[in-house]
Amino acid sequence: MFELLQYEFMRNAIMAGILASIACGVVGALVVIKRMVFISGGISHAAFGGIGLGYLIGIDPILGALIFTIISALGMGVMHRKIGISEDAAIGVLWVLGMALGIIFIELRAGYAPDLFGYLFGNILTVPKSDLVIMLILDLAILSVAILLYKEFLAVSFDEEFAVVAGVPADLIYMTLLSLIALTVVVMIRIVGVILTIAMLTIPTTIAWQFSYNLKEIMLIATLMSSTFIIGGLWLSYIMNLAPGATIVLISIAAFAFSSIIKKSLR
Repeated sequence: MFELLQYEFMRNAIMAGILASIACGVVGALVVIKRMVFISGGISHAAFGGIGLGYLIGIDPILGALIFTIISALGMGVMHRKIGISEDAAIGVLWVLGMALGIIFIELRAGYAPDLFGYLFGNILTVPKSDLVIMLILDLAILSVAILLYKEFLAVSFDEEFAVVAGVPADLIYMTLLSLIALTVVVMIRIVGVILTIAMLTIPTTIAWQFSYNLKEIMLIATLMSSTFIIGGLWLSYIMNLAPGATIVLISIAAFAFSSIIKKSLR
């Protein structure tokens, strides 16, 4: 395992995995407890439109994805909370809109067509240092908001009706949570890609939730689990010559199955 650290790209990959794990652990806990898993899937797929936009106008595709995911996330919130469109319908509309726009934007770009496989399924081995800086900034933003609004997130996640009665601005907290999901999606794109992001947002937290009902503990356990899956997936993909993103997800699913068996036996 330690021989991998002699390569700069592998050191970057491990650092990216740790940074991504922090976002997954914190936001993933809120996503699972609030039952917003499919919203996170919709936002992650809508990010493809931002990737295409980045290629079209000549900026970093990750920055394009950042802009697009936040707009899409807030759009979902407005469609559901303000206009009255059902949540699943809003997800479906923006899900396919983002994918379609991404394809159109890329086709409009003259000349070389980029290889999109890395953005769809992730390639943690190609993360540059510039992306590490972006991921660190996004992590700091996510942690700052989560700490500042922890009590509000806790109230809305477990009982939104009671939170409203208690004076918590539920709509504002909901929109803020959507924005945090958007930031997390951007952090995860380089690791496991648009398609597999939903797995890393939900599986570590679901495992943690089997053994704790304390939100802080769930966030911590999910962060540690996510880091373990990513580093373990990197090592396994290296020695077996497999795709890193898919390997990371398969390891997390195997861990989920194992934890479910343990949980059942403890009962």
